[in-house]
Amino acid sequence: MKIYHVPSLQDNNSFLIFDECTKEGAVVDPIEPEKVLEAADSHGVNLKLVLTTHHHGEHAGGNEKIKNLVPGIRVYGGSIDNVKGCTDKVENGDRVSLGADISILCLHTPCHTKGHISYYVTGKEEEQPAVFTGDTLFIAGCGKFFKGTAEEMYESLCVTLGSLPRQTRVYCGHEYAVKNLQFATTIEPDNLKIQQKLTWAKNQNQAGQPTTPSTIEEEMETNPFMRVHLPQIQGASLQLKL
Repeated sequence: MKIYHVPSLQDNNSFLIFDECTKEGAVVDPIEPEKVLEAADSHGVNLKLVLTTHHHGEHAGGNEKIKNLVPGIRVYGGSIDNVKGCTDKVENGDRVSLGADISILCLHTPCHTKGHISYYVTGKEEEQPAVFTGDTLFIAGCGKFFKGTAEEMYESLCVTLGSLPRQTRVYCGHEYAVKNLQFATTIEPDNLKIQQKLTWAKNQNQAGQPTTPSTIEEEMETNPFMRVHLPQIQGASLQLKL
């Protein structure tokens, strides 16, 4: 499978996924449909699916337009998230197929919204899997707790997403890496991997390049919200409260 980043709005990320054999494709959160269709056309991709992570306008706001531009396209979204333009409501554990080799597993990752869905995507056996985390998991960060609790975010990050294979590529909904990594350095000032990734992320930004994908392994090494079980994180959090 192939995955291409489609930058949108000021700091949004949309993603084009397609099967190399059949050229059937899906798009994650196509907030600017024209950009997505341009990317699909440039790769000869026939768009079949929209994968919506959650109902917020900067993620689901392009669904109706892409339905008009691509007749018959299916729009997937969480069953309790009231996703605009949704044709197929999904639950945790549902699977969707794309092309000859791509399987998409729907993971309920609530807290930012009640029905937020992350999509775990696998291709051929030798290919590195990927997960599209919307506004639940960011590079070195997590989404705001609009509709959930800290316990729900912990479950979404550390149990649901944290149980994925370590090599899984992480594609998130916004370009927040530098600010998140700067915050992470205040929590773990001696974490060399955070320092190295911050330098790298700044260079990526300056070059106009995305900081996605990360990996589950990198997030478990650098993301304070996926490291909350560690004593040094808990101690730093207590100091911030004081």
